[in-house]
Amino acid sequence: MSKSNPMWGGRFDCSPNKIMEDINASIDFDKRLAEQDVAASKVHCAMLARQKIISDAEATKIIGGLESVLKEIRCGDFEFKKELEDIHMNIESRLTDLIGAVAGKLHTARSRNDQVATDFKLWVRDAIDLLLSDLDELRSVLIDRAEQEAKTILPGFTHLQNAQPISLGHHLLAYVEMLERDKSRLLDCRKRLNQCPLGSAALAGTIYPIDRQFCSDELGFDEPTHNSLDAVSDRDFALEFLACMQVYGMHLSRLAEELVLWSSYQFQFVKLGDDFTTGSSIMPQKKNPDAAELIRAKSGRILASFNSLSLTMKSLPLAYSKDMQEDKEVVFDAFDQLCLSVRAMTGMIRGAQFNKQRMLEAAKVGFPTATDLADYLVQKMNMPFREAHHCAAKLVHIAEQNGTMLEDLSISQMRAVVPDLDDEVLTLLSLQTSLNRRQSYGGTAPTQVINQIKRLRG
Repeated sequence: MSKSNPMWGGRFDCSPNKIMEDINASIDFDKRLAEQDVAASKVHCAMLARQKIISDAEATKIIGGLESVLKEIRCGDFEFKKELEDIHMNIESRLTDLIGAVAGKLHTARSRNDQVATDFKLWVRDAIDLLLSDLDELRSVLIDRAEQEAKTILPGFTHLQNAQPISLGHHLLAYVEMLERDKSRLLDCRKRLNQCPLGSAALAGTIYPIDRQFCSDELGFDEPTHNSLDAVSDRDFALEFLACMQVYGMHLSRLAEELVLWSSYQFQFVKLGDDFTTGSSIMPQKKNPDAAELIRAKSGRILASFNSLSLTMKSLPLAYSKDMQEDKEVVFDAFDQLCLSVRAMTGMIRGAQFNKQRMLEAAKVGFPTATDLADYLVQKMNMPFREAHHCAAKLVHIAEQNGTMLEDLSISQMRAVVPDLDDEVLTLLSLQTSLNRRQSYGGTAPTQVINQIKRLRG
């Protein structure tokens, strides 16, 4: 008697080589689809009964058996078998153990091709919902901290050099805007993937009188997929999800990089909590921002996952190829790393202690109100901006030579460059005045920061 695979082995005279079994099996990772697989199978079974393809009694027995299988999985009592390859065949095999041969009727009018596409879409949809929930928590923490620091002066950088004074709250809200775009991308991804592949079968549809709209509705999809060939070979939804996660992770990495810099002795802008830092095995004084550094690294790992699936899919002919089994591991890993990163970032921001005095001192360096001086010359003396820029640069040079701040130059020193300059200019070059005057919509003035917070809280 043949020892080939009991689920598909009628065509074969012997069982697979052990190496073939190892390379072919996906159960070690796709068991994460168990909840979705059972949910889709129950709906498929109900549809088969509704369409009189199987009897109501058979459907009741199958659905009851599926619920028992899921209970075993949830309780940790289920034995996952590598020789059964994947989550679909493991569940079907155990269902057969529990209810007998009638379990074989569950696979009527479907294939593992449309089954896995449906399960994977359901999983990605659930994952997006979880990411959105975590995103909202991080967003709320950033907004709360921005409100607390709306009047805190921070040096704003370009090229990592002092540029202009900004509000720390304004800086934090920049990351909220990134999260807003991340949320929008995830919602778009969720909307686009929400077509149901179930009923596409292997690639060509089925001869059975199935009701695909019923399955789509019951599983919360917007509609069935329109082309059976595309439905089983499409992994755009996984690639798009990875792309969304990659951009999201990149945003977290940028914030993580700033926390690494700001927590250094060279900056001393922030003190991170002990619960998100580590010490050194040799240097007693060290307090390392390891959580932030790991978030930075995980962003690269998520990008690698996107690249991996892109390279897998780029040369595949229609329809399904076994290469596509490699889709889930990279998506699962990217999701796990992003969830961990978001939660770590939320904890770090919530517990961060900002050093306002150190930020203020740093903001004074590098003549950060030189643009204010140029703008004054444009507004009050009707200079073309390029001429005003040139005059302001000359005054910066004088202050630099004298070792003073721009605002500490005397009016006589300023008039040596701009003869008719009014001494009113001396009142406009402080950091606080510079900050408060930037009242344009979306600007850094504390009043604008508070307005944006009100908008974001809606």
